[in-house]
Amino acid sequence: MLIKIKRIYDRYDISDGTAVLVDRLWPRGVRKTTPNVEIWLKEIGPSDELRKWWGHEPNHWKGFVLRYTKELKTNKAVRKLVDIIGAHGTVTLMYATSDRQHNNAVVLKDYIKANMKRIRNEMRNGD
Repeated sequence: MLIKIKRIYDRYDISDGTAVLVDRLWPRGVRKTTPNVEIWLKEIGPSDELRKWWGHEPNHWKGFVLRYTKELKTNKAVRKLVDIIGAHGTVTLMYATSDRQHNNAVVLKDYIKANMKRIRNEMRNGD
């Protein structure tokens, strides 16, 4: 299992595996037929309320991480992503913002890596 992160505007490479767009909104200037996205899992992105509050403001980063992590704990799309990762091995989480260090894909990757075993166990046990 390998989880990568990449901007949707960057060139797709075969080593990226399955490309999953994890933004709630479709990126500007990108055709919906782009080969850079195989799956659009928009429901895993931050809520509209959180996204608007954050506004990609560096001063809001720590609060964004805490709030988005809280949202992920109850987001059913997390299980979909875990299924995708399990089925494809290498998955690249695609995002649109220009900030490569402060974006929802960074938080999502960390959350999945830290909770993968627990989530898989819950899925097996029917929780």
